This record gives sequence, C-alpha cells and structure tokens, in this order.
Amino acid sequence: MAQGFPHGFVWGASTAANQYEGGYDEGGKGLSVQDVLATTPGGHRRETERIEPDRYYPSHVGSDGYHHLEEDVDLLAGLGVNGYRMSLAWTRIFPNGNDAEPCEEGLVYYDRLFDLLLERSIEPIVTMSHYEPPLKLAYEGGWSNPATIECFVRYAETIMRRYLGKVRRWITFNEINCTQVPFGIMTGAGIIMPMFGPDNTEQLRYRCLHNQFLASARVVQLAHQINPGLQMGCMIASMYNYPLTCSPADVRAAQAQNQMSFLFAGDVMVRGSYPGYARRYFAEHDIELDVTAEDAATLAAGTVDFYSFSYYMTNCAGTDPNAEQTAGNLVTGLKNPYLEASEYGWQIDPEGLRILLNELWDRYQIPLMIVENGLGCHDDLVVEADGTRHVDDDYRIDYLARHIDALREAVADGVDVVGYLPWSAFDLVALSTGSMAKRYGFVYVDLDDEGHGTLERTPKKSYGWYRDLIAHERA
Repeated sequence: MAQGFPHGFVWGASTAANQYEGGYDEGGKGLSVQDVLATTPGGHRRETERIEPDRYYPSHVGSDGYHHLEEDVDLLAGLGVNGYRMSLAWTRIFPNGNDAEPCEEGLVYYDRLFDLLLERSIEPIVTMSHYEPPLKLAYEGGWSNPATIECFVRYAETIMRRYLGKVRRWITFNEINCTQVPFGIMTGAGIIMPMFGPDNTEQLRYRCLHNQFLASARVVQLAHQINPGLQMGCMIASMYNYPLTCSPADVRAAQAQNQMSFLFAGDVMVRGSYPGYARRYFAEHDIELDVTAEDAATLAAGTVDFYSFSYYMTNCAGTDPNAEQTAGNLVTGLKNPYLEASEYGWQIDPEGLRILLNELWDRYQIPLMIVENGLGCHDDLVVEADGTRHVDDDYRIDYLARHIDALREAVADGVDVVGYLPWSAFDLVALSTGSMAKRYGFVYVDLDDEGHGTLERTPKKSYGWYRDLIAHERA
C-alpha cells in the first residue's frame, strides 16, 4: 500500500507572469516578446513585431493579477497551499533587458507579493524566465546573441540579492527544452520570426539553447556564492513517449525521441555535459555548436540542485508512417489506443506520471518537483437567481485525483518527490492557444478571449476539493 507524503512536502499551485499578471505597461515595465503575441478569433496565436492597435494581445491583461494582488494571495491562502510556483517578469525589473539600473518600482512590486505570501506561510518558488524575453533583446538576436547571457546573469544576480531571505528555491528557465522546437522560437529563443518560416532552423534553436545552458550554469554558480542555502532548479517539459508497438524499431524510436525531446536538457543541466547521443544527433543533422573548453567547464560547475518539470500527457513514437497523430503540449505524437483524451486532444495518462517519476529518479538521483500538471478545458460559470456563482469542474477533480494517486505510488516506490504544484492557481491565458477559453485554474476569472469581462474571481468546485485534500494530507 502506498505510503504518505514526506514531511515538508510542498502542496501548491502555479502561474506565470506573462499569462496571469497583466499590467504590461504599468510600474515601469517594458515590453517582452509575449506582449507582441496577438490572439485572433478562435484562439490562434499570431506573431507581430510591434503592438498593432487593431489586435488583442492577451498578455496585456492576463488575468489582471497585477491589480488583484491581495485578493489573489488571500485565495491562495484559502486553498491551504504552502507553496506557490510563479515567475517574475524580466521586463518589470529590467524594462529593456540591458538597462543600466533595475526598475525600483518593479522590484517593490515583487517585494510586496513575497511579503504577502510569506505572511501566510506560502513559500514562493520562483522562475526567473518563463517564456518572456525582453523585446529589445529580441530585436538584437535574442538568445542567439551571447550578449543576452550577460544580461540574464545580471538580472538574476539582481533578484537573487534583492530577495535573499524571501526566496530560497529558484528555477532558471521554464521548459527550457521547448527552445528546441519550432513553437519556441519566440517565447523560448526570444527571436521575432514566423514560427514556421525558413529561418527557424534547428541550428539556430540549438545555438540559442546552448547559450541558455551557459546562462543557467553561471547563475547556479553565482547563487551558491551568494548563499549556499539557495536551491537552484531546472524546469523541463516532459514529452514522454511509449513505443507504439513492441517492435524493437518502435522501442528504439521512442528511446531516441525521449532522449532528444526532454532528457537532453535535463542531462546537460543535471549532469553538466553534452551526452553522446546528442553529439551524434548534431553530427547527423549538420548542427554545429561552438562548445569551448570554457563552456564545458561552466556547464560542469553549474549543475542544478533539483529537477522540476511539467507533466500533462504522454504520446507514442514508432516507425509506421500511417499511424494516427494526436494533439499535444507544444508537440504532436502518435495516438495511444489505450488512453482517453481531453477535449483538446491531449492524452490523459496518470500512470505515465508514476513511470516518468521513476525513470527521472533512477537517472538523476536529485529531488524532483512537479510544477505543472493540469487539465485545460472549457468551464461553465453558473450564476443562480440569487447571485450565487459556481463552476462544477468534476472532470478536473477526476484528472488531478488520478495523477495524485500516481504520485503517491511513486513516493512509495522510493522516488524523492518534494512538491506538487499543479497548473494553475487561477484561470490564465493558455500558452498553446493564446486564449482564456482553455481554462486550467482552481479559480475562475471572468474574462473572455477578447479581454471582456468583470475579472471577478470565483473558486471552482476543484478549489474546495484541493483545499480539503491538502488539509487531509498535512494533518
């Protein structure tokens, strides 16, 4: 029988500044690449080079967390969480990314947020860069430009020193492996260009990723110099694949897909070097990276203390060119006939979480933290005649309950899991669609895909369920 969760386990919830915060031009904030990602009717993203007056940009409003600070922290406290995984907006601290001095108003804003959280015994677990490189740096090549490394390290040092004593656990980059895929050219690599244009090449994306690896490693070393007690983590989008069949060719296809889609980034950030399978992949795909001896030493010296990741689904991989495809989190895969799927086509696989946790623990032997796991779907807000408002999201409760059961089994397997912070605390702009219609939150936010609504917060049925679960587990 599965055992309980370890003492000090973090029960939390997550958001990201660019999807939740809003206030895009307030408090001295500069523009990020997210601020020029428009949404067209139907929830489709469109890249623009500058803000166009006839388009709606979701990040400009987000869920308006910027103006609901105390109310939202109170809602987190009511949920009973002891951890909140969030991100800082880089351009709220350095509006252009390379400013001579940080924006004090932005620093004060996060001071206030951290103070409110800590007063309620909620630990902030903070991502430094969550898909929103500064637009000014994007015009200068984004992460393909080595100068961005220096800008990021300076930003990281500023916030680590400023919030010393308030933030103990930091994550350098959100889903860093998504810089590898075409979808990530703007939000991950920080380069303004069409997602499927001819210039969006693997060579370019891997060069950007290499610079991010170096930036992360340098920040990890710097953090341990500032305070050895700081805990630094990576964050990987888990893109786990099963073999479509037991054919050895399919087994190898799944292994190769797993290696390059998500294990690669973890191997570099946890083990501190480029693995052999990646070097072979680069050679076979004409990808050239200038990895100097100094780079190799930096990566080796800047390995992370914990491994955090997102988990929403699994796919299959195989050699049959006619196999059915399925939708997915930033990438597609082959359909698994044994799994059901969400309304967006994402395959639901709680047992896969246990499988993945065991494999990650066997591979890395450092603490693991789940910082995103959730069900994106349409939710119906019901307003009764007496004004009572409710959202009955039993489907989300079922999804989360089954994944927590799998997590419990992984803990009993001996896996060192230190936290579960599902996506998301509040409804926010979905990355995959750029819309509010695809909702994940424990709290309903009254806002539509065009920015219309009251922004009123309504705890869903899942809010009460998760609150009760946490209370039971922490009793």
